[in-house]
Amino acid sequence: MLEATVKIGNILLAEPFMVDPNFKRSAVLLCDHHEVEGSIGFILNRPLETNIDELIPDFPTFAAEVFFGGPVQTDTIHYLHNVGDLLEDSIEVCKGVYWGGDFEKLKFLVSSSLIQPAQIRFFMGYTGWSEGQLQDEMKFGSWILAEMDANYLFKTPPQTLWKSIMYNKGNSFTILAQLEEDTSWN
Repeated sequence: MLEATVKIGNILLAEPFMVDPNFKRSAVLLCDHHEVEGSIGFILNRPLETNIDELIPDFPTFAAEVFFGGPVQTDTIHYLHNVGDLLEDSIEVCKGVYWGGDFEKLKFLVSSSLIQPAQIRFFMGYTGWSEGQLQDEMKFGSWILAEMDANYLFKTPPQTLWKSIMYNKGNSFTILAQLEEDTSWN
Protein backbone atom coordinates (compact mmCIF):
# COMPACT_ATOMS: atom_id res chain seq x y z
CA MET A 1 0.00 0.00 0.00
CA LEU A 2 1.34 3.43 -0.94
CA GLU A 3 1.67 5.83 1.96
CA ALA A 4 -0.03 9.17 1.26
CA THR A 5 2.18 12.23 1.46
CA VAL A 6 0.77 14.81 3.83
CA LYS A 7 1.33 18.43 2.81
CA ILE A 8 0.18 21.92 3.65
CA GLY A 9 -3.18 22.59 2.04
CA ASN A 10 -4.48 19.03 2.47
CA ILE A 11 -7.78 18.24 4.13
CA LEU A 12 -7.71 15.58 6.81
CA LEU A 13 -11.08 13.83 7.05
CA ALA A 14 -11.72 11.94 10.26
CA GLU A 15 -12.32 8.29 9.49
CA PRO A 16 -16.06 7.57 9.75
CA PHE A 17 -15.93 5.70 13.06
CA MET A 18 -13.65 8.07 14.98
CA VAL A 19 -15.13 8.47 18.47
CA ASP A 20 -13.06 11.42 19.76
CA PRO A 21 -15.74 14.13 20.13
CA ASN A 22 -13.25 16.83 19.09
CA PHE A 23 -12.76 15.20 15.70
CA LYS A 24 -15.80 13.05 14.97
CA ARG A 25 -16.77 13.67 11.31
CA SER A 26 -14.35 16.59 11.17
CA ALA A 27 -12.65 18.11 8.13
CA VAL A 28 -9.32 19.68 9.12
CA LEU A 29 -7.38 21.99 6.80
CA LEU A 30 -3.65 21.48 7.33
CA CYS A 31 -2.02 24.92 7.38
CA ASP A 32 1.48 24.11 8.63
CA HIS A 33 3.34 20.80 8.47
CA HIS A 34 6.92 19.91 9.35
CA GLU A 35 8.27 16.43 9.99
CA VAL A 36 10.29 17.68 12.98
CA GLU A 37 8.31 20.65 14.31
CA GLY A 38 4.83 19.17 13.99
CA SER A 39 1.66 20.33 12.28
CA ILE A 40 -1.19 22.82 12.68
CA GLY A 41 -4.67 22.75 11.19
CA PHE A 42 -8.19 24.06 11.71
CA ILE A 43 -11.45 22.11 11.93
CA LEU A 44 -13.60 23.61 9.18
CA ASN A 45 -16.98 22.24 10.20
CA ARG A 46 -17.55 23.08 13.90
CA PRO A 47 -19.47 26.39 14.14
CA LEU A 48 -19.70 27.88 17.64
CA GLU A 49 -22.84 29.96 17.03
CA THR A 50 -21.15 33.22 17.98
CA ASN A 51 -19.78 36.03 15.81
CA ILE A 52 -16.26 37.42 15.95
CA ASP A 53 -17.45 40.87 17.07
CA GLU A 54 -19.02 39.22 20.15
CA LEU A 55 -15.65 37.74 21.18
CA ILE A 56 -13.30 40.65 20.50
CA PRO A 57 -14.52 43.90 22.10
CA ASP A 58 -12.79 46.33 19.70
CA PHE A 59 -13.66 44.39 16.53
CA PRO A 60 -15.98 46.22 14.11
CA THR A 61 -19.56 44.98 13.82
CA PHE A 62 -19.22 41.93 11.59
CA ALA A 63 -21.56 38.96 11.20
CA ALA A 64 -18.83 36.37 10.70
CA GLU A 65 -19.35 33.19 12.67
CA VAL A 66 -16.52 31.74 14.76
CA PHE A 67 -15.65 28.04 14.50
CA PHE A 68 -13.96 25.63 16.90
CA GLY A 69 -10.55 25.24 15.26
CA GLY A 70 -9.40 22.52 17.61
CA PRO A 71 -8.66 21.72 21.23
CA VAL A 72 -5.24 23.45 21.35
CA GLN A 73 -4.99 26.99 22.77
CA THR A 74 -8.71 27.71 22.66
CA ASP A 75 -7.99 31.18 24.01
CA THR A 76 -6.55 32.21 20.61
CA ILE A 77 -8.28 33.41 17.43
CA HIS A 78 -7.09 32.49 13.94
CA TYR A 79 -8.55 33.22 10.52
CA LEU A 80 -8.59 31.83 7.00
CA HIS A 81 -9.63 34.04 4.11
CA ASN A 82 -9.47 34.63 0.36
CA VAL A 83 -8.12 38.20 0.43
CA GLY A 84 -4.39 37.58 0.63
CA ASP A 85 -3.80 40.36 -1.89
CA LEU A 86 -5.35 42.87 0.58
CA LEU A 87 -4.02 41.54 3.87
CA GLU A 88 -0.28 41.83 4.43
CA ASP A 89 1.58 38.99 6.14
CA SER A 90 -1.01 36.40 5.03
CA ILE A 91 0.32 32.93 4.31
CA GLU A 92 -1.04 31.15 1.24
CA VAL A 93 -2.15 27.68 2.34
CA CYS A 94 -3.49 26.61 -1.05
CA LYS A 95 -5.04 28.23 -4.10
CA GLY A 96 -7.58 30.81 -2.91
CA VAL A 97 -7.03 30.23 0.83
CA TYR A 98 -4.80 32.32 3.09
CA TRP A 99 -4.01 32.08 6.79
CA GLY A 100 -3.67 35.07 9.11
CA GLY A 101 -2.25 38.44 8.26
CA ASP A 102 -2.03 41.86 9.88
CA PHE A 103 -4.88 41.96 12.43
CA GLU A 104 -5.12 45.78 12.62
CA LYS A 105 -5.33 45.94 8.83
CA LEU A 106 -8.02 43.24 8.95
CA LYS A 107 -10.13 45.36 11.31
CA PHE A 108 -9.68 48.36 8.97
CA LEU A 109 -10.71 46.30 5.91
CA VAL A 110 -13.77 44.98 7.77
CA SER A 111 -14.85 48.44 8.98
CA SER A 112 -14.38 49.75 5.41
CA SER A 113 -16.56 46.89 4.04
CA LEU A 114 -13.66 45.68 1.89
CA ILE A 115 -13.96 42.21 3.43
CA GLN A 116 -17.34 40.50 3.70
CA PRO A 117 -18.21 37.63 6.10
CA ALA A 118 -18.32 35.13 3.20
CA GLN A 119 -14.62 35.83 2.52
CA ILE A 120 -13.23 34.93 5.93
CA ARG A 121 -13.63 32.31 8.61
CA PHE A 122 -12.53 32.73 12.22
CA PHE A 123 -11.40 29.90 14.50
CA MET A 124 -11.07 29.61 18.24
CA GLY A 125 -8.06 27.40 18.93
CA TYR A 126 -6.39 25.02 16.52
CA THR A 127 -5.56 21.38 15.97
CA GLY A 128 -1.94 20.46 16.53
CA TRP A 129 0.30 17.44 16.23
CA SER A 130 3.77 17.04 17.70
CA GLU A 131 6.71 15.59 15.80
CA GLY A 132 5.70 12.34 14.10
CA GLN A 133 2.21 12.29 15.67
CA LEU A 134 0.27 13.04 12.47
CA GLN A 135 2.28 10.47 10.50
CA ASP A 136 1.47 7.86 13.16
CA GLU A 137 -2.23 8.75 13.04
CA MET A 138 -2.16 8.48 9.24
CA LYS A 139 -0.54 5.01 9.45
CA PHE A 140 -3.17 3.94 11.99
CA GLY A 141 -5.93 5.08 9.61
CA SER A 142 -7.38 7.87 11.73
CA TRP A 143 -7.40 10.33 8.83
CA ILE A 144 -8.30 10.19 5.16
CA LEU A 145 -6.38 12.62 2.99
CA ALA A 146 -8.24 14.86 0.52
CA GLU A 147 -7.39 17.79 -1.72
CA MET A 148 -8.57 21.22 -0.57
CA ASP A 149 -10.78 23.39 -2.71
CA ALA A 150 -11.50 26.98 -1.60
CA ASN A 151 -15.22 26.30 -2.17
CA TYR A 152 -15.15 23.86 0.75
CA LEU A 153 -14.28 26.74 3.07
CA PHE A 154 -16.27 29.57 1.54
CA LYS A 155 -19.29 27.92 -0.14
CA THR A 156 -20.05 24.51 1.41
CA PRO A 157 -22.32 24.47 4.48
CA PRO A 158 -20.35 23.21 7.51
CA GLN A 159 -22.98 20.59 8.37
CA THR A 160 -22.46 18.84 5.01
CA LEU A 161 -18.72 19.49 4.57
CA TRP A 162 -17.32 16.14 5.77
CA LYS A 163 -19.81 14.21 3.65
CA SER A 164 -19.26 16.43 0.57
CA ILE A 165 -15.48 16.11 0.63
CA MET A 166 -15.64 12.35 1.23
CA TYR A 167 -18.13 11.96 -1.63
CA ASN A 168 -15.98 14.10 -3.97
CA LYS A 169 -13.03 11.73 -3.44
CA GLY A 170 -15.00 9.17 -5.48
CA ASN A 171 -14.69 5.37 -5.62
CA SER A 172 -15.23 3.63 -2.29
CA PHE A 173 -15.23 6.98 -0.47
CA THR A 174 -18.71 7.68 -1.84
CA ILE A 175 -19.89 4.69 0.19
CA LEU A 176 -18.19 6.04 3.33
CA ALA A 177 -19.87 9.40 2.72
CA GLN A 178 -23.25 7.71 2.87
CA LEU A 179 -22.69 6.07 6.26
CA GLU A 180 -24.93 7.52 8.94
CA GLU A 181 -23.21 9.31 11.80
CA ASP A 182 -25.01 7.07 14.28
CA THR A 183 -23.30 3.80 13.39
CA SER A 184 -26.04 1.73 14.98
CA TRP A 185 -28.04 2.48 11.81
CA ASN A 186 -25.35 1.03 9.49
